[in-house]
Amino acid sequence: MSRIRKTLVVLLALTLTFLVPPSASAGETADYPEFPYAPTDYTEPYRGQFHFSSRGGWMNDINAPLYYKGEYHLFYQHNPHGLVWDEMHWGHATSKDLVHWVQKPIALEPGVHPGDLWSGAGVVDARNTSGLRTGPEDPIVVFTGKNGVRIAYSNDAGRTFQSYNNGQVVVPANGTTVNRDPKVFWHAPTNRWVMVIWSDNDGNGVEGNRQAGNGIDIYTSSDLLKWDFRDRFPASWLYECPDLYPLAVDGDPANTKWVLNDAEGEYVVGEFNGTTFSTNWAAQERMDKGRTTFDNGTFYAGLTFNHLPDGRVVQMAWMPANRGSSWSGSATVPAELRLKTFPEGVRITRNPVTELSGLRTGTTSWTDRTITSDPSTDPLTGVFADTYEIEAEFDLAGATASRFGFALHARSDGTSDRTVLYDRTDQTLYGAPLAPVANRVTMRLLVDRGHLEIFGNGGKLSYSDNVNFDSSQGSQGVRLFTESGSVRLVSLKLHRMGSGWGTGQSTLESNLTGPWQAVNGTWTDTAAGKRGVHSGDAFYLSQSSAADFTYQGDLKVVNGTAAALTFRANADATQHYSANIDTNGLLKLWRPGRVIATYPTTITLGRTYHLKVVAAGSNIKVYLNNSATPVIDATDTAYASGRLGINSFNSTSEFQNVYLDTGGFRTNIPTGWQAVNGTWTDPAGGKRGVHSGDAFYLSGTTAADFTYEGDLRVLNGTAAALTFRANADATQHYSANIDTNGLLKLWRPGHVIATYPTAITLGRTYHLKVVAAGSNIKVYLNNSATPVIDATDTAYASGRLGINTFNGTSEFQDVNVFIG
Repeated sequence: MSRIRKTLVVLLALTLTFLVPPSASAGETADYPEFPYAPTDYTEPYRGQFHFSSRGGWMNDINAPLYYKGEYHLFYQHNPHGLVWDEMHWGHATSKDLVHWVQKPIALEPGVHPGDLWSGAGVVDARNTSGLRTGPEDPIVVFTGKNGVRIAYSNDAGRTFQSYNNGQVVVPANGTTVNRDPKVFWHAPTNRWVMVIWSDNDGNGVEGNRQAGNGIDIYTSSDLLKWDFRDRFPASWLYECPDLYPLAVDGDPANTKWVLNDAEGEYVVGEFNGTTFSTNWAAQERMDKGRTTFDNGTFYAGLTFNHLPDGRVVQMAWMPANRGSSWSGSATVPAELRLKTFPEGVRITRNPVTELSGLRTGTTSWTDRTITSDPSTDPLTGVFADTYEIEAEFDLAGATASRFGFALHARSDGTSDRTVLYDRTDQTLYGAPLAPVANRVTMRLLVDRGHLEIFGNGGKLSYSDNVNFDSSQGSQGVRLFTESGSVRLVSLKLHRMGSGWGTGQSTLESNLTGPWQAVNGTWTDTAAGKRGVHSGDAFYLSQSSAADFTYQGDLKVVNGTAAALTFRANADATQHYSANIDTNGLLKLWRPGRVIATYPTTITLGRTYHLKVVAAGSNIKVYLNNSATPVIDATDTAYASGRLGINSFNSTSEFQNVYLDTGGFRTNIPTGWQAVNGTWTDPAGGKRGVHSGDAFYLSGTTAADFTYEGDLRVLNGTAAALTFRANADATQHYSANIDTNGLLKLWRPGHVIATYPTAITLGRTYHLKVVAAGSNIKVYLNNSATPVIDATDTAYASGRLGINTFNGTSEFQDVNVFIG
């Protein structure tokens, strides 16, 4: 972001001061990933219904759009704590179809990820060229920074990101060069990754073959981590946020060209051989005619998606001028880009993706009409709509009208919020040049709350705009009219458009099928998962049904009485089973009208408990906190099958990691576990601990001499450990940890017994094995035959087995003990 752009942001801030929450601030690893959004139903005035906007806060440049395993990921520059530009985060949203978007927690966060988290790109490293893969998921690798490119990567399908090598710069700024906004993609012909990065080069860079001024620097890499400078393409017009991608001219793969564009949508078409871009164009063109100013523009900083499965080139761009009570900025609908030959040469066309038609809720059509200034010729008389799409074709042969088009959100007094007119004399649509094709003009209008997108003649014209349409009932008219004459309407379709919001889960991790349905209560998203609030019984039911199963999840009563896993339920939850944690001091299995079984145990407000239900026919077993033995084993024949969901009773309760027949923490330790500090949950990868200091998860099993092993990884923060010979509150214990400061450490409270220096990478899984015999303790790393620590200490002879996380987020799996 330039000094000019920052100045414009300051001016914008003056107009929004009364709306602005506290300024952005750095986060902490123990709170990552942050979800700092107030509840919304996405129906606020001017909130787009089929245009993405951040759930809250400031949004600007599109970052790292990509596709991975059935999901489209959209990242964006973001200040979640205010409505103006401030310290940048990376916001994140996902979609299954490019039109239904779900807000996700913050992807990159200051204080957690080093450096300035400015605009950049992302790729899926499916071949693991980087070596960053640590599990079954391909790494999603993103590039960010200002005056030096840094890398962050995710090994859990984009849920969380770790910084590569503690934020080491992999592509530096050279000399006094300003560089930012890297775009990265795979170039198959040369079998390499390519990075193009914008720079305003003053000619003093340390690498040769550079020319001063705006342009892109081109780098290549075989592994995404080490980059070699290849060339520079200077262009005075090219200002920030570059994108470079191939398009087949007129759909002919044998005639593929490369398009280079900047933040303002200016572009040239040329050749790219993997290291050098060239063009014979004397001047750039504009792919969209919307305003490109940073403070009040309507089209800026677009990027194309990487790794689309069907080979399309799809772009989304930032729309700065859309603002509301709790958000600032939105995105264009995803548009497919193509290259087409016109009389004046090859040009880009932009058209909404075909998936947009999935939001149509009804269509009305008309054909072959003569439209005049007489309202009786208007086929839209009596039509009222709020969010809709218009497709129209006009025949100009014999036309006498000087102008014709549509009045949008029209009122009975003849006024409207916006008119979209074709000027036959000037050959312009909405003021932008558009010549007829075979004496015909086509218009496609997307009319959304706060948004208007116009496409003319098959995408030859693209015009993105923000309009604060009045959605009140008396302002939803639509009119087709002419000025000073007539024109023939060949065809007209008006499609009413539904909402793209509310179809997915923002923070609840689950493999159950949606959309979920609330039965009573208020259900909202928090950083901890799904929150239910009600004075009585409230249910949140998925579309998944099952008869026999293993069903588990993490439950917490924030205040009030009880939280439950619900199963074999009908649609209105008048029939169901529920297994709950109850702050009256019990775990209860019940159905309407009958308490089937209870288990007395202390349930503490604010503490997370893991429940697992195993149902087989009439037998229902309930397990608490990863115990190997059920605390309830009961029989009931009332309901054989039904929906799965969750339940809050007379409380505020939170739920997370709700899984059917998968997931969970694997261990052979038979007794139940107890948390000592921190939050302990069961995501799909195992047991997760989160805390700003030391937190322990201790089993009830004690041992003196044993072999104890498990898989550990630090997602963010400092350390993860196997804990042994501990007392009940972990004030006495031994712990063998992996520490991202670069060591393996054996310690007890007040004393570091021994260390072993070794690199510990965030997100990578390490296998630790502890062999304890009397005072001798040996620690093995990654199945080595020789211990890396062999030490003696006599403080504790026996105690509990458990795990530990320190100052961050850690995960544990396959924790097993062998005694004797």
